[in-house]
Amino acid sequence: MLVDVHAHLDHPDFKKDIDQVIERAKKAGVVGIISNGVNPESNKCVLALAKKYDIVHASFGLYPTDLLGFPDESGMPASEPIDLDKECEYFKKHKDLFISIGEVGIDYKWDKHHHETQKKNFEKIMGLAEKTKKPLIVHSRKAEKDVIDLLESSSLKNVLLHCFMGNKKLIQRAADKQYSFSVPAIIVRLQHFQMLVEDVGIGQLLTETDSPWLTPFPEKRNEPQYVAETIKKIAEIKKLDRDEVEKNIFMNFQQRFLKK
Repeated sequence: MLVDVHAHLDHPDFKKDIDQVIERAKKAGVVGIISNGVNPESNKCVLALAKKYDIVHASFGLYPTDLLGFPDESGMPASEPIDLDKECEYFKKHKDLFISIGEVGIDYKWDKHHHETQKKNFEKIMGLAEKTKKPLIVHSRKAEKDVIDLLESSSLKNVLLHCFMGNKKLIQRAADKQYSFSVPAIIVRLQHFQMLVEDVGIGQLLTETDSPWLTPFPEKRNEPQYVAETIKKIAEIKKLDRDEVEKNIFMNFQQRFLKK
C-alpha cells in the first residue's frame, strides 16, 4: 500500500524503461503514483501516463520558472513565458482528469530577479485551486516563508508541501494550518527531513521520491519503488511498526487525494 505523491515520470530519464519502472514499483508494493506536470507539454504527457498505467495519477503543474520562460541565473528568459490564463482555462476544461494541481509554487534558487511576478503567478494558481477544490502540491525552494505567508492568506486547506526545507518555525506554522508534508526518500541521507518527521504528526505526512531526482542511493537513479525507504525511516524515527506507518500514509493519501 505504498504511495509516491510526487514523481516526474515524464522526465527523459524514464523514456527508455518506463514500463520496467512501473513494474518495479508494483513489485515493491506501490499502489499509487502522482506524476507531476511542470509545463503545458508535460501536463499532456502525465495525462497519457495516467491513461496507460493504472497506478499513475496525473497532476496539473506549472513550475514557477517554467512559467517565466525558463530564466537562467542572469535573469534573461530562454523562451517565451507561459500564458498562465490560457493554462488555467485548459485545466478547468480537463480538471476531472487531474487528481491535483502541482507542481506549482515559488523558486528563488533558480530565479533571483522576478520574485513579485512569481508571487502573483502563485496567487493566481492558488485561486484556481480554491475554485476547483483540488489538492495543491507546492514547491517552495529558497522561498519557504513567502510561500507559507501566501498560503496562510488564502482559504486553502488541502495543501501538500513537497520537499519542504523551511526551518522549524515555518514547519510548525504549516503544521498548525493542517497542511501536509511529503517526505522524499533522500530522508535516509538528509537530517533536515528526519527532523521534520520528528516534529510533524504522522497524520500530516506523505511519501514521495521526486524521481528521477533526490535518490536515496547515490549510485542509482531515483524511482517510485524507493518510497519504501521513506517508510522505513519514518518507522524508525516514530518508533512504529512499518506496516502501521504504511497504513497511516495510505490513509493520508486517500483523505487528501481520493476523497470526494
